[in-house]
Amino acid sequence: MIPQRLERLRQEMAKRNIAIYVVPTSDFHDSEYVGDHFKTREYVTGFTGSAGTAVITMTEAGLWTDGRYFVQAAKQLEGTTVTLYRMGEEGVPTVNEYLEKTLQEGETLGFDGRVISGFWGQELEEIVSEKNGTLQVEEDLVDLIWEDRPTMPQEPVWILKEQYSGRSTGDKLADIRKVMEEKKADIHLISSLYDICWILNIRGNDISYVPVVLSYLALTKEKCIWFVQEQVITEEIRAYLEDHHITTMPYESFYNYIGALGDGHRVLIDREVANYRICNSLPKSVKVIDERDPSVLMRALKNQIEVQNTRNAHIKDAVAMCRFMYWLKSNVGKIPMTEISVADHLEALRKQQDGFIELSFETICGYADHGAIVHYAATEESDVELRPQGLLLVDSGGHYLEGTTDITRTFALGEVTEDMRADFTRVCRANMNLANARFLYGCTGVNLDILAREPLWEAGLDYKHGTGHGVGYILNVHEGPNAFRWRNGAGRNAAAVLEEGMITTDEPGIYREGKYGIRTENELICMKAEKNEYGQFMCFENITYVPIDLDALAPEQMTEKERRYLNEYHAKVYEVVAPLLEEEEAKWLKEYTRAI
Repeated sequence: MIPQRLERLRQEMAKRNIAIYVVPTSDFHDSEYVGDHFKTREYVTGFTGSAGTAVITMTEAGLWTDGRYFVQAAKQLEGTTVTLYRMGEEGVPTVNEYLEKTLQEGETLGFDGRVISGFWGQELEEIVSEKNGTLQVEEDLVDLIWEDRPTMPQEPVWILKEQYSGRSTGDKLADIRKVMEEKKADIHLISSLYDICWILNIRGNDISYVPVVLSYLALTKEKCIWFVQEQVITEEIRAYLEDHHITTMPYESFYNYIGALGDGHRVLIDREVANYRICNSLPKSVKVIDERDPSVLMRALKNQIEVQNTRNAHIKDAVAMCRFMYWLKSNVGKIPMTEISVADHLEALRKQQDGFIELSFETICGYADHGAIVHYAATEESDVELRPQGLLLVDSGGHYLEGTTDITRTFALGEVTEDMRADFTRVCRANMNLANARFLYGCTGVNLDILAREPLWEAGLDYKHGTGHGVGYILNVHEGPNAFRWRNGAGRNAAAVLEEGMITTDEPGIYREGKYGIRTENELICMKAEKNEYGQFMCFENITYVPIDLDALAPEQMTEKERRYLNEYHAKVYEVVAPLLEEEEAKWLKEYTRAI
């Protein structure tokens, strides 16, 4: 199937004299996850992961993806004629390096200009220019070969009330306009769906698990114009927009709007997010101020209402997770269980909680060797039965009206080996050490990442993903700019200073390919601690209230301080969750939060 699709794509490339065609994982808005209509890279390669870039020549096809997906991609690309390029590995070229080497003098490089960022598009321009070649960016060639392609989504839109958002749209617009004034910009163009929905206090369902609305936003000193599919605007939404002096225009008219901007305008736009066609549609007479969208940092700094709401969401989520853990421990080996059925059971428990909206991502439920596939998603073909032995990794979360959760727990389903126990303990130590960090203001996630990795590095181990990511508020579960990682990026991808109100996950892991995987993930709120002659100290509040499975732990391999960290954490879990459980569940929780 994939070889036939690639052949048909190459036929379209040949008609246009395109030597190389690039297919990223993106929509028109640089979204991390995309709706079914935009899964072009998946269509031409068969790889279903959320991150990756396909490059197709007339004789070769390659798929670039990161360490979260090496195992999954290797399996899914078998028999497709697509070569896996493991990003970041020694000797593996980047996509740009591959293009520089492969594109020949005078040849044409093609891509859909709506799904490549303006920043990356300029880099590709330079590669082509050096080869005296040309670009073809006006067509989506995959669309020409994709029969029965899903239509563009037009899902219902709803208002996130101020009791949950904590700030009005008017206040958010005023804050952004202050930044525009500082930058001397008279127009701000926004294409990030997360930022648009955050600014407008609007949510939707145009991407599975990400409650956003396909749209663009243009903000001036006096006007706020929302470019959105008119079919999703109800009378209630229309009245809300009018109350906030927001006008609408058709979604597809955005390019005409920016193309008609008059001389002398100063436009604030983030070319690392805005797509190549948007950037190229701006008149040459416009002064471009290329900086990160101001709303990125604003939405990362959760206000007091968002912080308290998020705590409440985690308490609800903890009730569901603790009931799940109790059910799993009590019934494994006694009733039929598979990866899919236990994931469904967990979702049903979440749905019982007031204010639950939907899952925040597709549940990762990997038993035994499937746990070593970092972003594994069980299918009917891969689904396996759970047995009362070994480890089960469950990474899951939910969107509630009070916020978004993301938690990973690894459960011992019965007998575990000494190697499993040692690895589980290392991951527990890593998680607790980072959660209990105290640090001076000005530190970034790069400064603190070693606290999590040190228990693994001392054993010659590592994990091929970041230690933690920011979490959106009923938006994308992966949110920047805050993160824990040891590799620092450049420019706008450089690590952000950890600020009060940022929420970041803490999720170290160990993955033994073909054997098992272990990950423990909590969410941390960055808080101010004491301020003294050395400066402002910061710390974290752990807001995930679910036991770390003592059945898989080797306490003797932990220091006294590490055991104290875990005991204090478990005491908090019991204090918060036990009153909300049934008597038998609370009794069970007492045992699983006992001091070690």
